[in-house]
Amino acid sequence: MASSLSFRIPVVVATLLLILMGILAGGAALRESITVDEVAHIGAGVSYLQKLDLRMNIEHPPLAKVLAGLPLILRGVHADYSDFSWPFSNRGFGNILGEWAWGHALALRWNNPRSTVLWARVPMLLLTLILGAFVYRFASELGGSWGGLLCLAAYVTTPTFLVFGPLVLTDVPITFVSLLTLWSFASLWRAPSRRGAIVFGLLLGASFLTKFSSGLLLICFLVFRLSLRVAPLAEIPKDREELRSWRRLRGRCLWKGIFIAAMTSYVIYFILSWGQPADSLEFLGRGSAALLLRRLLMPPWLYFRGLFFFAVTSSRPTFLLGHVYSHGVWFFFPIIFLLKSTLAFLLMLLLAMPLALVARRKQGNTPLVPANMQFHWRAAWVFLLVISGCSLLSRMTISIRHFTIPIVLMILLLALLPRAIARLSENGWRPARPAALAYMLLSLFSLLTVARAYPNYFPFLNSLSFGHPGYALVSDSNLDWNHALPEVKNYVEQHGLTDALIDEYGFNDPAVYVPHARFWNCQQPQPSDAGHWAFVSGDMIEDAHNCVWLLQLPHEALAGGSMYAFRLPEAIPAAGTPGGPPAESELHSFGAPMPGYSDARLIFLNCIRDSKQLQPTMDNMIAQYQAAQAKRAAQRGHL
Repeated sequence: MASSLSFRIPVVVATLLLILMGILAGGAALRESITVDEVAHIGAGVSYLQKLDLRMNIEHPPLAKVLAGLPLILRGVHADYSDFSWPFSNRGFGNILGEWAWGHALALRWNNPRSTVLWARVPMLLLTLILGAFVYRFASELGGSWGGLLCLAAYVTTPTFLVFGPLVLTDVPITFVSLLTLWSFASLWRAPSRRGAIVFGLLLGASFLTKFSSGLLLICFLVFRLSLRVAPLAEIPKDREELRSWRRLRGRCLWKGIFIAAMTSYVIYFILSWGQPADSLEFLGRGSAALLLRRLLMPPWLYFRGLFFFAVTSSRPTFLLGHVYSHGVWFFFPIIFLLKSTLAFLLMLLLAMPLALVARRKQGNTPLVPANMQFHWRAAWVFLLVISGCSLLSRMTISIRHFTIPIVLMILLLALLPRAIARLSENGWRPARPAALAYMLLSLFSLLTVARAYPNYFPFLNSLSFGHPGYALVSDSNLDWNHALPEVKNYVEQHGLTDALIDEYGFNDPAVYVPHARFWNCQQPQPSDAGHWAFVSGDMIEDAHNCVWLLQLPHEALAGGSMYAFRLPEAIPAAGTPGGPPAESELHSFGAPMPGYSDARLIFLNCIRDSKQLQPTMDNMIAQYQAAQAKRAAQRGHL
């Protein structure tokens, strides 16, 4: 009876923690407008299932988008395939522009915006909660039920998972399948079997189908194998011949799994591209044999074309602590992790280090890691180091959401602490009980922190920000991702406004959420804007735009500082004058500027309002690119 009760209590507490996470994450998502990348992802996922056509959003594999599209298909979502954005997106790289017009129309015009976005997010929220269940399970296998509860408490109170978990993105899904792949890989290495190789291969294939950066897992496998040569585990045979056989068997299982993963990816791409014209492979010929070859080669062609696009666009400008960098910097993720984690979680990690050292010194002959979990523990460390190292070296460091795999692995490595503290207590180490109490209190404080921050998890910053506003420290989805438009709508209605100037961080039409909205650029106000209310994204104040001049005006933070409401003066000072907007030389650009447009967002706004503008816009972009290339060539020739 006692053993049954001791088993049930942790399960009940874990269930309550996951329910709490569902309430916090789901409740916050209910209050948010469609975010930047969701515009493209939701529309793409629906088209994959309805038309078996992968032309949209080639820069990401399809699995997460398919999951989000399933409930919409079951509910009878409407998509107009006669719209010009659909055929246009199958021409060259037209999908890169067309996917925004298509996604905006499907999610926000052809269907009810609120219910469409809501149902697309349901599978993502469920996946986030299931990931939490696996964190609890795997942590319990490593460190017992109390280790599982500690890790789960850390997971459900991580703002990064609360904010990005319910959104139609690839970040939490890749964390989910990567964690399962890691566990199946370690299980395969400990006890290789045909079934284990199949499970591992299917999970690895799911990783390939979720995000192109999943290729890092292959590096993790290699480093893991090398780590066993440098520091062998106790289970590894000592005899040379036996060791060679031991390695050969696991190597074969690994390659079988990789083959299964490749075939899984091929089959899914083959099915989801069945209805897609193979015109892009027309150079192979037009005969019956050529048509068959084109269809068979479509899956790898689509996958590697998307991988190529991902590679060439992976270098992005970065904003951090008030500084703009032309590409990713190695210290971005450490700093953003310190700023956007709860202080309680950071203290958990900090205290874990000395506790681990003391426990290692006093553990005696009984190791903290169970004998059957040694390979899993090694894999967790190796994967954490490899993926974190690659993240630091990346040239695309724009959001904490790209660091979710290292975060969940750091959480998992806390699993041994309750057992370590219990062992230290048994050995008479006096600080053991205070350490146990400290972790209980830190878990509680972390819960209170995220409950207090609800529902504003996007702009969450802990006390290490030292009171500095978010716009002076971070940008992009670390602060605002165009999610706060419902807050603007509420403000407009409460104040009875009939006109709202909106400088948003995104590419959709703000009038969908705010009926009286007008597009605005806070750097270039017009005299007619005087006396009106303006709503500006926090990202636009210092980073994407240069609108610090607005802060001298009466203003109010919305959605925790994601957006700001400003009352413009009756007379707007001239650009470049004291108290006025910036001079032309000091303007910041959100997106690449283009001749004929004062703001790059107008390109997208023009196309989503009238999809027939896609072709002229693309023709103009190509002409401008060719003219720039010709000018560079002429300059080189002159030199």
